[in-house]
Amino acid sequence: MNGGNRVNVLERLTFFASLYDVHEDPERGMWLLYATVLLLSALVYRLGFARRLPLLKSVIIYTLLALGCTILTFFAVFLPIAEGLTVAALVLIIYKIRLKEAKQEEQP
Repeated sequence: MNGGNRVNVLERLTFFASLYDVHEDPERGMWLLYATVLLLSALVYRLGFARRLPLLKSVIIYTLLALGCTILTFFAVFLPIAEGLTVAALVLIIYKIRLKEAKQEEQP
């Protein structure tokens, strides 16, 4: 074995992966992590990129988003995917609030 070169996997888990105990109960933890990544991705999409679309197009977009989040969930165990989405969502929320305030100030 590698003796002194061992890496403790628990130290490499991201915040959300360790919060959901992915290392102790992988099935439950991965589903919770998937739900978190999916919800945050949908929120970031909605706040930053979404336009009014017909229902069928929206269903297609969110279905593809859900499929993409499946791959992102595996990355999110060791890479800060959910944490980055959280920061992006907060930035977009602040932007939307300031934009709304600016529009209200412009109206007499």
